[in-house]
Amino acid sequence: MNFMRKLAGLATVAVSVLGLSAAALAADYEWTFQTSETAGEPGFINKQKWAENVGVLSGGRIQIEILPIGAVVPHTDTLEAVGSGILQGHLTDPSYFAGKDPAFAMMGNLVGAWSDPFELLGFMQSGGGHELYAELVEPYGVHFIGAAATEPEAFVSSVPIRTVEDLKGVKLRAPEGMVFQIFSKAGASPVALPGSEIFSALDKGVVQAADNTVFATNQALGMNDIAHYPLYPGFHSLPLIDISMNKAVWDGLPDDLKAILDASVKQFSFNHIYSVRLLDAKAVAEARANPEIEIINWSGDERAKFRRIAQDEWKVWAEKSAMTQRYYDAVTSYLEGRNLL
Repeated sequence: MNFMRKLAGLATVAVSVLGLSAAALAADYEWTFQTSETAGEPGFINKQKWAENVGVLSGGRIQIEILPIGAVVPHTDTLEAVGSGILQGHLTDPSYFAGKDPAFAMMGNLVGAWSDPFELLGFMQSGGGHELYAELVEPYGVHFIGAAATEPEAFVSSVPIRTVEDLKGVKLRAPEGMVFQIFSKAGASPVALPGSEIFSALDKGVVQAADNTVFATNQALGMNDIAHYPLYPGFHSLPLIDISMNKAVWDGLPDDLKAILDASVKQFSFNHIYSVRLLDAKAVAEARANPEIEIINWSGDERAKFRRIAQDEWKVWAEKSAMTQRYYDAVTSYLEGRNLL
């Protein structure tokens, strides 16, 4: 009996020591990453899960706090904030940095290029995309860990848009930059509005349609309840998710933690895609149960027409800098080589 009590006591001590060790290791690296979503959005929740997974994979040696858009700096300023150490990292859409370099617009969201997130990830991993983006952010003091992506964005509309021709004259919300110009060339009348004003603008008839986000989020926000002709699957926008961190911090990490972060990003990318895909499927079923909502799926011919318009704008952006030209060459070579262009 005494032996058993001693054994139990030793086990308690061992557990306590392990707990102390875990607590000590947890303090090795404590980082703050800012995202481009508001708290509670599916993307934000998935990024929180990624941070938790990094903690588990690292045995508690890395702890990452995930903050919503604008928590520390505006979403357009996270690149400099990460490079300067105000933030240790970000998970964001590179398009927000287009004002710093046009290459961010092309790499962040090459409108009309991708019909599936795995096409984009394939280019990043084996078509030279990762190397080009890493080169682009390095002068800012930022290390690019890896890319993720989500489902093609759906399109919200209060009027039926069944063809490219139907876009003509439609007042639609679009962010400034490449997507704005492409919709203009397609004959629409784009209006630059922040995401926070889309619902009100649709409801009041200020715009008739909107480039916003994935179908599940639009449905949850009630967009389809006021704009009854959503376009799905998306035909235009499939943004990249940039997962990067401060380069000095990265350079100071041991090799095993670098490998863990690399692996965690790949795992996050797959988990995020399938998570959003499932949410989209549920949201589509919910929308179809509403007899007032008609989901419009463009034909292959109409998607090809829109893509040809987009390709003309790619050429315009390719001429903006040496990096945009290199990116354009790499993307078109990759797409042509796989019969995706």
